[in-house]
Amino acid sequence: MDKGFLQAGNPRTLLAAFLYFDVSFMVWVLLGPLGISIAHDLHLNAGQKGLLVATPVLAGALLRVLAGALVDHFGPRRVAIGAQIVVIVGLLLAWVISPHNYVALFGVALVLGVAGASFAIALPLASAWYPPQYQGTALGIAGAGNSGTALASLFAPGLAALFGWVNVLGLATLPLIAVLIAFCFLATEPSGRRTGSGLVTWVPVLRSADCWALMFFYGVTFGGFVGLASFLTIYFNDQYGLKPAAAGTCTAFVVFVGSFVRPLGGAMADRIGGERALSILYALAAVIFAVIGMGLPTIWLAFPAFFLGMLVLGLGNGAVFQLVPTRFPARVGILTGLVGMSGGVGGFYLASSLGVARQVTGSYGPGFLCFAAITVTALVCVIFCRRRWVAGRDRIVSGANASGAL
Repeated sequence: MDKGFLQAGNPRTLLAAFLYFDVSFMVWVLLGPLGISIAHDLHLNAGQKGLLVATPVLAGALLRVLAGALVDHFGPRRVAIGAQIVVIVGLLLAWVISPHNYVALFGVALVLGVAGASFAIALPLASAWYPPQYQGTALGIAGAGNSGTALASLFAPGLAALFGWVNVLGLATLPLIAVLIAFCFLATEPSGRRTGSGLVTWVPVLRSADCWALMFFYGVTFGGFVGLASFLTIYFNDQYGLKPAAAGTCTAFVVFVGSFVRPLGGAMADRIGGERALSILYALAAVIFAVIGMGLPTIWLAFPAFFLGMLVLGLGNGAVFQLVPTRFPARVGILTGLVGMSGGVGGFYLASSLGVARQVTGSYGPGFLCFAAITVTALVCVIFCRRRWVAGRDRIVSGANASGAL
């Protein structure tokens, strides 16, 4: 890490953003690690399991757009506190009501989606305090809070076996409350924050091809990450016969690596450029998930493959968000919401498609092969964008030199 980074920005607020993001992501994917217990209790098939664990991911994706707009209006600190209170109250109500039917769980999924919207709140909070040359690193550190998905996988299956999955919903409020208190003391509202002008400001952003490109790029990297984080506990249990706690532990390990390399992905993008970093990472991801899709007979082969796959996706998450403030410096809040939404939509697709593939074909392979094909498409798109963006920068430099000569 550049030594200048340690002297720039606001470390207390960066820590607050990380903690808020971490516990929010922990509860966002909670239905995934609890999926084995819930499926056993409610007698769900593979398609129903896939849809259930994917629904909070989709809800969080859609709510990120709203969260991004609220951040531009009211500031990330205020919005974070309000969102955290909503999630805490919602989980406590779910624990008291104790839903034991499939339809009622979609109400819980909506509450968990509010936690997933934290992405569009924590990242602008961190970004606003750091200069352009440190955006990739700062956003990578704040974004490493997606390690909370690993905490859910590590602890939720065992707690569900001891206390029942409904009680885990209540227990999840304890770290949420603790972090909310710490956040109120640590986080400071950015003083130089730009105030948005409502939904009308989204129109020119959505007309930009760069916006859609960034949304697609993140839909692949983060969509792959969160889709696997939500579904792998079920996958390891079903595909390789691991017990729930062991399946959760394996999931936690691969999710941890994907989470904590995110700052390295941002730093890598700062050093060599986000476009170049993504070109390398998409190529690696295509190969890895194609191999997984063709079938790995034992967990001893599958675990290293998923470990490498999540490492690549985690690096890609940091690389994509290095591009957001550089391509749209005046619209970070809106872009964070839109790009974050696309990541959630990608996660919904992957988790639900794996369940559908298993239900229809009896194998998860087609789901992984389709995802590998999507990463190849992303590779082609990022190569095209890199050529266009580099050409645009060259024209700006040439124009500036010509003006200086005059």
